Amino acid sequence: MGIIKSILDTDLYKFTTSYAYSKLFPRAFGEFEFVDRSNGDYPEGFDILLRKEIESMSALTLTQGEEDFIKRQMPYLPPTYIDFLKGFRFDPSEVDVRLENRKLHIRATGLLYRVTLWETPILATVSELFFREMGKYPDREYMEDAAIDKAMRMKEHDITFSLFGMRRRFSFEVEDKVTELLKKHAGRSLYGTSNVYMAYKHNLSVSGTHPHEWVQFHGSIYGYKMANYISMEDWINVFDGDLGTVLTDTYTTDVFLRNFSKKHAALFTSLRHDSGDPFIFIDKVVRRYEELRINPRMKYLVFSDSLNVDKAIDIKNYCGDRIGSTFGIGTNLTNDVSENIKSMNIVMKLFRCKMTAKEEWQECVKLSDVEGKHTGSDREIELVKQTLGL
Repeated sequence: MGIIKSILDTDLYKFTTSYAYSKLFPRAFGEFEFVDRSNGDYPEGFDILLRKEIESMSALTLTQGEEDFIKRQMPYLPPTYIDFLKGFRFDPSEVDVRLENRKLHIRATGLLYRVTLWETPILATVSELFFREMGKYPDREYMEDAAIDKAMRMKEHDITFSLFGMRRRFSFEVEDKVTELLKKHAGRSLYGTSNVYMAYKHNLSVSGTHPHEWVQFHGSIYGYKMANYISMEDWINVFDGDLGTVLTDTYTTDVFLRNFSKKHAALFTSLRHDSGDPFIFIDKVVRRYEELRINPRMKYLVFSDSLNVDKAIDIKNYCGDRIGSTFGIGTNLTNDVSENIKSMNIVMKLFRCKMTAKEEWQECVKLSDVEGKHTGSDREIELVKQTLGL
């Protein structure tokens, strides 16, 4: 048994986005690439170990208990998709892993409804394998004290939060223990977790939003000016009002808010902040809701950008009674294991896509609210900026 021990050991948005692709774009292809934002070195032979882990994932199958959990907790996924998951097997031939000059290269290519499912498990595997190979071990006492302290402070300040920490967790064992401690000590402040397996194991709500890749795909296929608008329309067509949180920073929040119509403002319950200054973001969003004659007090903002408890308290206070706030806290909870172990800054993003096998590949770009989070080629990023007047 490898690092990933269940098909459910992934973020909720992987299943919801996979289903959305299968419903609307069943023949579309995508290519995800791994990015280490800190450009770190990996030990010799790391690629061989990672490939073994990826190959071991092909043996995973959905258990009866897991199927029952999905039916009970995720009613927006229809029986046809659950049947697909029952027959689904990870296909390691979709993934290319290379180590060149100690830099790690990973690429996953295939039908989008399938290949999207690689992203989160690969990131979690890279993180756990890296720390293991570097001989790093958690300081159990420090880790547990830190998790309990954070849980109690969030409860004390009445902060509603979900655990968003799978992708850069220290290890499966650490995420498991942290989830258990948060459930025990945060009380009703803990809304749930984005990790479907942890929700299943610890009897928690599953929470999640839609991802940048959904908007990136639409930008690539339909054009950058209409990407936000059409991606929201398609999400509504698939989920009929369920899963009502939308990301704002695929092509900058300013561009998103121009596309954010009264219909979308009414239908989506919350907007997610994932880059840039959260306080400026709050002011902009409240102003936009007021322009659209929608009461911002009826809406929520979900904050998920490199959060810790202090930041969450400041943000909640700034929102005040103007607009609701909830928080998705990840790495700060699942990779705070020692004073001298720093978490990895790794992502896996959609870099290319096409509508059918015989089309030409199109580049995919993400233009965050901060330069460091941009992904895509310089040429395509420049084209997006020109197109959107940035």
